Amino acid sequence: MSVTKARGTARARSRDPADGGRKGPTRPSGRRSTRFLMLGSMAMLLGMLGVVMVLSSSSVTDLRLYDDAWYHLKKQVIWFAIGLMALTTTMRIDYRRLRLIAQPAIILAVGLLVLVLIPGVGLRVNGATRWLGFGSVTFQPSEVAKLAMLLYSADLLSRHGRPSNDLRLTLRPVLLMTVTIGALLMGEPDLGTVVILCAIVGSLLFFAGIRLRVLGLVGLTGLAGLAALSLSADYRRQRLLSMLDPWTDPLNTGWQTIQAGVAVSNGGIGGIGLGASRAKWGFLPYAHTDFIYAIVAEEWGLVGAGLVILAYLVIGLVGLSTALRAPDPFGQLLAAGVTCWVVVQAFVNIGAVLGVLPITGVPLPFVSFGGSALVVTMAAFGVLLNIARQTR
Repeated sequence: MSVTKARGTARARSRDPADGGRKGPTRPSGRRSTRFLMLGSMAMLLGMLGVVMVLSSSSVTDLRLYDDAWYHLKKQVIWFAIGLMALTTTMRIDYRRLRLIAQPAIILAVGLLVLVLIPGVGLRVNGATRWLGFGSVTFQPSEVAKLAMLLYSADLLSRHGRPSNDLRLTLRPVLLMTVTIGALLMGEPDLGTVVILCAIVGSLLFFAGIRLRVLGLVGLTGLAGLAALSLSADYRRQRLLSMLDPWTDPLNTGWQTIQAGVAVSNGGIGGIGLGASRAKWGFLPYAHTDFIYAIVAEEWGLVGAGLVILAYLVIGLVGLSTALRAPDPFGQLLAAGVTCWVVVQAFVNIGAVLGVLPITGVPLPFVSFGGSALVVTMAAFGVLLNIARQTR
């Protein structure tokens, strides 16, 4: 079934309140379909793997720095529990209701991103100002911005009376908001999130039926812009060069790439055993966050690392199938956007660990240690599950 045909069929059958039909139910109708069960199973398996691997990868440094080997594990369990509540909530409230918060969400996201850049308000860590918070509780507004941009774009592109071929009413406002949020993110700076944001918007434009010629032009312009941003700062140029040849600066910019490669190669086929990683003993920085996949590959081997990739592939295939069979255009765009978000972010993270992509600092969805990233991703995934329950 083509995207255009699926969109047309969904529009004909839609009873979305924004399309002139009656209001949707407070809770979604439908049943726990095969798609729903597969998507939910993959998310839960990856989340539980994340809890185990955060303990394994952080216990050594936690014991040394905090005199508590469970320090990061306790936080991860709390955030995972909050993420489950967020997922359950978005899964049970009909996704059509999210139209009501699309505009307020994008305004809130822009406001939070502006606050981050105010001196004395945003929290600066490792040379980047990406966090807001009080005391020990912090969060990244960039994660909120991804979800807000998804809701805003999906709402705009699926509104009745805004045909996809009217670029003034569809493409222009979406691109304007993308550039605005992207500029704020680069002020932090956070190029990795900009890449994910562009991927989400690109998937929505494709599923909305924007002409391929126009979409291709926008894509090439976006790639050129991302390439320019990658070369616009010394540290980003060094990361790019270290990806091509990490041994040119093995003790500095190439260190993480080399150590991640050593960890992956040590794992072999079956791994060296859970908890037996050598890289986590101070050799691999950020082992429990950006480079947790290297610890997975070292302890679980090619088999375990391959199964993790397979889980993301299942999410990608089933998620796109859900998008094509969504009840209405809004659901189709939401499902496509969430799927692209998770899969592209996993691809970028794993690619950086394996040394085939530059290091961007984006976490591995569901698995890496993190608070706001984990909670917001699970909330977005709950929307995908919500749509999967109502597929035709």
